[in-house]
Amino acid sequence: MSEAGLRRYRSVFISDVHLGTRGCQAALLLDFIRNLECDTLYLVGDIVDGWKMRSGWYWPQAHNDVVQKLLRLARRGVSVIYVPGNHDEVIRDFCGVHFGGVVVARDAIHETADGRRFLVTHGDEFDAVVRHAKWLALLGDWAYGALLASNTLINRVRRRLGFGYWSFSAFAKTRVKKALQFIENFEQAVADEARRRGVDGVICGHIHKAEMRDIGGIAYINDGDWVESCTALVEHPDGRLEILEWAKAAARSAQPDVLAAPLAA
Repeated sequence: MSEAGLRRYRSVFISDVHLGTRGCQAALLLDFIRNLECDTLYLVGDIVDGWKMRSGWYWPQAHNDVVQKLLRLARRGVSVIYVPGNHDEVIRDFCGVHFGGVVVARDAIHETADGRRFLVTHGDEFDAVVRHAKWLALLGDWAYGALLASNTLINRVRRRLGFGYWSFSAFAKTRVKKALQFIENFEQAVADEARRRGVDGVICGHIHKAEMRDIGGIAYINDGDWVESCTALVEHPDGRLEILEWAKAAARSAQPDVLAAPLAA
């Protein structure tokens, strides 16, 4: 894409990339990064999957390219803020440290161009399973990996038939009652924390479900992931927030869809 065709945003938020796993959609993320310009980039946790890398090394060139692209943005003057999650929790030991221009922070407060304040946090602190039963979280992570493997198989067949990307794992989650209840509880807990902090809203990741809605007067925004939905949250120069579905955009070479109407000031 030419310089004139770059998508320009004030801020961009991505999370749950899970570099180091076979489910990571590194090629799509690279495409997204190459076609954007922004002042601030938030990495909202689980960028690298330390859990998975303990059991085996998987690091293809595309994953290395993602890291290099992110560092290059920082060198070019983009403010890159890394808020670690549970899969890259070891990085939390380095909060306040700069790595190649990337600042590590436990969480952050982001102010939009129109004056709204958002808590930026990965969100695992509000997941009771991760906090109180890590063995169960690890078991769930293994099961989730098996579900993602089915994604790869299904989409390999879909590509041969001329169809675009589709996430079977995301579809399955929306059909399981307990998963829906977990998501609802998580969203409420994160919104409650934003209310306690006295901010207008919260931007998070963790549950791999892009969402933008009001919860009791708090703007709840989840930027999704780069394993299933391949989504990012972007802030336009006027402060308008929008969730982009990059997989669909790349599949049809058109403008990305909006999952929800932009939040009013």
